[in-house]
Order: sequence, then C-alpha cells, then structure tokens
Amino acid sequence: MPLSEQEQRLLEEMERSLYQNDADFVATVSPRRGRTNYTLLVVGILIAIVGIAALVGGVIVHQPIVGVIGFAIMFGGVLLAVAPPRRATGFSAQDAPRTSSGAPKSGSFMQGLNERWDRRQDGRD
Repeated sequence: MPLSEQEQRLLEEMERSLYQNDADFVATVSPRRGRTNYTLLVVGILIAIVGIAALVGGVIVHQPIVGVIGFAIMFGGVLLAVAPPRRATGFSAQDAPRTSSGAPKSGSFMQGLNERWDRRQDGRD
C-alpha cells in the first residue's frame, strides 16, 4: 500500500531532521564501513595460517595444549582480519561532555542521554 503525499512529506521531513540533528547517530548506523585496511587483513590472514599450522601440529604430535593454543591463535587472526576499521580519532579529557557551566559532566550514560534530550526539547541544542 503506497504512502499518501502527506505521509511521504512527513517521512521526508523526519529524514531531514534526523540527518540534521543526529549526525553522529547516522554515521554510526550508516551502512558504509569505511576503507578496508589491507595491512590488517593480510596480517590477520597470516596469523590465522600460523594458527592452523599450530593446530595441525598439535594433532600430529598428540599434544592437545598445542592444538588449543593453535586454535586461539587462528581465532585471533580471523578476528583481526574481519574487524571493522577503527577511527583514528582519540578521546581525551578535553573531549568529554560538559555541562552548561563548563565543568565535565558526571553521571551515567542514561543521565547524559536524558540531559541531551531535555536540551533538544528546550531548543538549546
């Protein structure tokens, strides 16, 4: 069932509002993953191959601990190869959220979200 013109306009307005007000959220849930880091991919594959070799070696010499260590190395290599690229931005105390008085904000994550929501509703954000 297609949307009416009013519903389409409302949906487009909501999308524009989302892109304008929640740029961080849009960037987080965006399907774009960024550039592939081929160095980490190759290193991860090489580590996984070493892990497979250790796993097989443990089976050949009948040493389960060598096989378990080989599996752990292989698993770590695969995780390294398929991990999403990290952003190069660092986080410091200067970047911490601050209250309106300029002091660093303290409290839980949910309190910060509630304060942000209140500021947005009051038109201060």
